[in-house]
Amino acid sequence: MAKLECPLLLSPVYKEKIWGRPDLAPVFQSPKSGGEGKSVRLRSRRAFAAAKSPLIGEVWLTADESRFVNGPPAGLTLAEACREYGRDLVGESWWARSQNTDPLRFPVLAKYLFTSDWLSIQVHPDDDYARQHESGSLGKCEMWYIVKAERTARYLLGLKPGVTKEALRSACEQGTSRALLREFRPRPEEAVFIPPGTVHALGPSLILFEAEQNSDVTYRLDDFGRLGSEGRPRPLHLEQGLEVVRLDLPPRRALPEIRLSEAFGTRRLIVACPFFAVEELLLRRSACFEGSPHRAELLSVLEGGGRLETDAGWMAYRAGTTWVVPPAAAKYRLVPADRSRLLKCYVPEIEQDFRRPLERKRVPLKKSAQVCFH
Repeated sequence: MAKLECPLLLSPVYKEKIWGRPDLAPVFQSPKSGGEGKSVRLRSRRAFAAAKSPLIGEVWLTADESRFVNGPPAGLTLAEACREYGRDLVGESWWARSQNTDPLRFPVLAKYLFTSDWLSIQVHPDDDYARQHESGSLGKCEMWYIVKAERTARYLLGLKPGVTKEALRSACEQGTSRALLREFRPRPEEAVFIPPGTVHALGPSLILFEAEQNSDVTYRLDDFGRLGSEGRPRPLHLEQGLEVVRLDLPPRRALPEIRLSEAFGTRRLIVACPFFAVEELLLRRSACFEGSPHRAELLSVLEGGGRLETDAGWMAYRAGTTWVVPPAAAKYRLVPADRSRLLKCYVPEIEQDFRRPLERKRVPLKKSAQVCFH
């Protein structure tokens, strides 16, 4: 079997949502319509302009059906490549953790969200609850990185003090639960950490990057009585949702910005937990990288353009370009034509990847504890 020794370009999957947008700028071009919740393909700008614009709410970077464009797994979906290449693709650490999981899935689900309306009030279970009640699925811990927010944008995160589950149930049944949640105004580059049990909802006028456990288990508590694309109310999951809601969780938002100087520009350690870590790389000049021996990494370009160079050749990049970097990837170079901002996502060793580097940089323990979660 051919070795995976270079970054692997991965095509995204577009999901239509009733709260989505027809325009995905500045991160992506817009795709052809394919039906709510279904994947849709890219088309030319001229062809798209002549067609009905779909409302795209989510662009999944590491969906099971995302397809590789280059290297030995070219033409395979991410799910197929995980089965065929196993630890060579996902890394020894995740492979060892996933020995009892069938099928093997990529360790982190990463996506972009584009909102034009409120999403439902929702909550996610932890691993223990999901294993017992969702056919052995993982739970869902997630984070948001705000890419763009208009002045009117808002999000809900956590219940107001004193709210009980009984009060939440009653409000959800009446479609008025929004009044029981804390409301915040997002700002660009803000980071939000959302552990299982946190009640939350995104509002309109937002573009954000989301990293989470590779699970799509979501319990919808309140959809404000609106109708789905088929003209019927979307189902609620009140019983399961209320079982997993945690009343004691504070809103973990506006996480401290910890930026470290690098030869290529700056690196920001955004958030780390046992399930994922997210960094921001701001490239002002060329940068050399290589694969991490025991894990896979995801690199997604937020802005800028340039090329990725390897011994085998080079590939151009622009906003929306996403690579999986397998553990055995040899040295490669990112050469920005203009200032480039990328997000890097992986399953971390928190001490080695976050806490120790922050200690060496003399970042106060109190501050580092606000981006590193157990």
